[in-house]
Amino acid sequence: MHTLRQVQILPVSRQVLWDFVSVPQNLNQITPPKMAFKIVGESPEAAYAGLLLEYKVRIPVLGWTSWLTEIKYVTEGYSFMDEQRVGPYKLWLHTHTLEEVDGGTKMTDEIRYAMPFGPIGALAHLLFVKGTLRQIFEYRREKLDEIFPAK
Repeated sequence: MHTLRQVQILPVSRQVLWDFVSVPQNLNQITPPKMAFKIVGESPEAAYAGLLLEYKVRIPVLGWTSWLTEIKYVTEGYSFMDEQRVGPYKLWLHTHTLEEVDGGTKMTDEIRYAMPFGPIGALAHLLFVKGTLRQIFEYRREKLDEIFPAK
């Protein structure tokens, strides 16, 4: 099991940030273009518990991959968790948490994931998966700083 955790403070209210991060279509804005992220079918205006989201994404080495996630729980305005149902990982749990702090809102992304394919998956993690995930979340950090600039 691996964990990636990213914390970012953005200079907006919790509600403003929630209104952005809880909308599935907004993932397009904060996902690196090289991944060619695309939601399949229609998606709702906001995430809700039980929502199934299917998307296509281009992953290094694997190429185009279908990914199906379920929004497992939502605490409106504060947090939600998505869990991979079908996709490239053996396990993927991504918790998004928002907390009001001085100067804005602290957003915490915590991803707990496991690689498939035993030793081959472990090697893939060391060679490129770990670094790729860090790059994806660093891109998200930069894009969110652009979308919600400091005043």
